[in-house]
Amino acid sequence: MNTIASVSAFHRLLSLPEPKHPMVSVINLSESIFLEDEIWKGFVNKFYCVALKRDAKGKIRYGQGHYDYDKGVLSFTAPNQVQYLDLHNMECGAGYLLIFHEDFILKHPLAQKIFDFGFFSYAVNEALHLSEQEEKYLIEILDRIDKECQHIDHHTQDIILSQIDLLLHYSSRFYERQFITRKNNSHALLAKFEKFINDYYSDRAADKGLLSVAMIADAMNLSPNYLSDFLKIHTGRNTKEHIYEKLINKAKEKLSATELSVSEIAYDLGFEHPQSFSTLFKKRTQMAPLEFREKIRNN
Repeated sequence: MNTIASVSAFHRLLSLPEPKHPMVSVINLSESIFLEDEIWKGFVNKFYCVALKRDAKGKIRYGQGHYDYDKGVLSFTAPNQVQYLDLHNMECGAGYLLIFHEDFILKHPLAQKIFDFGFFSYAVNEALHLSEQEEKYLIEILDRIDKECQHIDHHTQDIILSQIDLLLHYSSRFYERQFITRKNNSHALLAKFEKFINDYYSDRAADKGLLSVAMIADAMNLSPNYLSDFLKIHTGRNTKEHIYEKLINKAKEKLSATELSVSEIAYDLGFEHPQSFSTLFKKRTQMAPLEFREKIRNN
């Protein structure tokens, strides 16, 4: 797999002069010309990328998904993710790319905080659609970063990273807005989620295994992080918490209404080891399964 290891190398592939800063750059897409190179057929890079694109045409493949950039969107990619570009059907249009090398944030609080921004793991079809005002906010931040790259001293890194941190927090706010305002789509996703999780436990889960976040996300054609963030905004709980709630409720039903042993219930719910089920049940209810059964039947 080809690797784009530096910001300078990426600049060269876009027919741009050397970056003002060796570790971070704000690239104007209207000034970029992607070189014909075999690297675009499959590559990873060593930097984070925030892409604000307007009127761009063409397809990018990121992970297992494709996205057609025919509308203004904000998207995020992380280092070491496999990407593909179709240059023959691509026009850059207008917009900006903010790229910053993974080493640029080392020993800075953002190195740990960046994992909290789940949108770096979203699929490309889960990009953020910005309002005009939201886009203006982000472009102002990109402009400040670009200007700061021209003045490299011992303050530069902290100033740039503070602006990147601000941009990421704004993006989190705007994603929350998108989750809430796209009501029809949101209601459909919630209904689809509820149907899937109910259907999964409508039969014995023993043959299917323990339900996981990845299984649900795959069935809904969403990335796991996007699904969890979406559910957190709309329900206050992430995907794993919903799974646990449904699983414990099903366990309570079986303990109350059947004579199945704890082991049989565990296997029915998809657990390989009954002890794992008992541990989870006690953690979530403060009672062992048999204690719960006895309490229910004595009431």
